[in-house]
Amino acid sequence: MDAELTTESQEGRTRATGFEEPLQKGSSSKDALIRKLATPALSGNMGQCLRVLCDYVGASHHLLARYDLVQEEGLDFVVAADWPFDLVRRLESELATSYSQSTELEKCLSVLQPKYAILPDDAHVPLGTSRQYCTVTINVGRTRLALMLLFPQDYVLSPERLREVGLLSGYALSLSVNKGHKSDRDFDLTDRELECLFWIAEGKTSDEIATILGISRNTINNYITSVMRKTATKTRSEAIAYAVRNNLV
Repeated sequence: MDAELTTESQEGRTRATGFEEPLQKGSSSKDALIRKLATPALSGNMGQCLRVLCDYVGASHHLLARYDLVQEEGLDFVVAADWPFDLVRRLESELATSYSQSTELEKCLSVLQPKYAILPDDAHVPLGTSRQYCTVTINVGRTRLALMLLFPQDYVLSPERLREVGLLSGYALSLSVNKGHKSDRDFDLTDRELECLFWIAEGKTSDEIATILGISRNTINNYITSVMRKTATKTRSEAIAYAVRNNLV
């Protein structure tokens, strides 16, 4: 059953996002929602897109993160967010750990399946916000992202709308024409790393790849380690599965 907002909260959200009227059920309202996303998406303004989608699902705060960058230094994995900064910092290591410990099958099955977790007791959350948050995993091209939502206390999010929000987030990201946007950056495996990944997929050992490419075994292992770090995989088999799934080999 779809979650419903009170008239007062709907009006407040209308003022915040520029909606002229609350969205209702039906194809016409979905068309209106898609049109509402198009303009900010085409200008690369994912923050505005996610604010619109938060209003649609009833969430209070959004955080869109790139899974493939959570193991990098800093907060470069964040595409768009209005979560408090300290909360984002607290989740950085948790995101990296949960993703790296998942198998390729688990990663595939998790797409567009809403999951809930609890923030630490000592984490500061905005007033009136639940400590429980929801995560929806989405794929945009070769990039996997997590859309994480905070929501008001005693508020039940609709699983159906959460899946729709995941799909619409991917739609908005795909529309973006801002080449500097994090979601549109070129996949960051080097040519040498792609070569190593190709030969791994062909069943070659590090010694064999070293002979083929004319470089040392240690250098090959360094490239392979870098590949697994960037793709958030734990084994060569998982790296191969990732490469096949993303048309890299």
